[in-house]
Amino acid sequence: MPRIRVGIIGVGNCASALVQGVYYYKERGDCEGLIHCDIGGYKVWDIEFVAAVDIGSNKVGKDLSEAIFAPPNITPRIADVPRLGVTVVRGPVLDGVAPHMVEVFKPAEGRDPTVDEVADALREADVVVNLLPVGSEKATRFYAEAALRARAAFVNGIPVFIASDPSGEWPRRYAEAGLPLLGDDVKGQVGATITHRTLVALLRDRGVKVEGTYQLNIGGNTDFLNMLLEERLVSKRISKTRAVTSLLDYGRKLEEGGGVRIGPSDYVPFLGNTKVAYMYIKARSFAGFPLTIDVKLTVDDKSMCAAVLSDVVRVAKVALDRGEAGAIPEASAWYFKHPPVQAKSDAEARRWLEEWLAGRRVSEAKPQPVAGE
Repeated sequence: MPRIRVGIIGVGNCASALVQGVYYYKERGDCEGLIHCDIGGYKVWDIEFVAAVDIGSNKVGKDLSEAIFAPPNITPRIADVPRLGVTVVRGPVLDGVAPHMVEVFKPAEGRDPTVDEVADALREADVVVNLLPVGSEKATRFYAEAALRARAAFVNGIPVFIASDPSGEWPRRYAEAGLPLLGDDVKGQVGATITHRTLVALLRDRGVKVEGTYQLNIGGNTDFLNMLLEERLVSKRISKTRAVTSLLDYGRKLEEGGGVRIGPSDYVPFLGNTKVAYMYIKARSFAGFPLTIDVKLTVDDKSMCAAVLSDVVRVAKVALDRGEAGAIPEASAWYFKHPPVQAKSDAEARRWLEEWLAGRRVSEAKPQPVAGE
């Protein structure tokens, strides 16, 4: 079985969890904790890292095996990662570093490379995974272009709308190039979004009317520190909110009436990579009787991301092998918060994925023309 050659954009805590996870499972030789053991004949240990891009002076110029542990990363060591022979190259800063994050990320000196220079650095990759900080709108589009020129599939792990681009431009361009596109915004293995969706779907399916809901997330890594700046959260709030409200026929009305508040809430340094999510739902059941759900979820934030990415990278390679191109809505609906098409339940999203893995496209998952967000 050929290897899956992967390029990483943004060597942060998610990248560290993903790289280490590959070697963790390679050493163990089992699949406990993975969503799928086998995808199209590929195991997680078939992933090989061939390129990495970052802007941090603590990471640029280092072997990827060292850079994943460089500050400000705090992901603990879960595996022995050998020297990979992959030197982290400097990418353009663009809007990837918020003003209050400059001293944390410590951008390396030098000129910003061109999109063609970055494409050259990614040329060996079959799949490019975007793990930039939330709010990196221009930078994400830069790397989507670079991956396109490098002839690689693109996995967009953050809330910038590429696979779900309302204009359809990015899916069209990837389709014309014969390359798969998956995204947007990774939905954790068992994170706040998937848990919130499950609760709302349960109420909907049992005939209960949701009147209001919130989801508040706190954590202590650089992701949460970066998200203290509200203007970087526009797409993030849309992504997380629509993942929940799309389950309800009256979801948009609920949003417009101020009945929904979902998204990052605060940075608590001592939590480290631990994310704590508080979910509350106010609803009305039979004969108007009140019903409330109040839930606290505590998870390791980055392992949740890596579990999904270890699947999605293999899905992207299967799509490449099959010659499928453009957005892959059947897979994106299961793995991402803001896919090209939202399934009405996670059971439906799972069915779409399984149908697609079996080689069948799902008509309900076909993207339709939509108005801008």
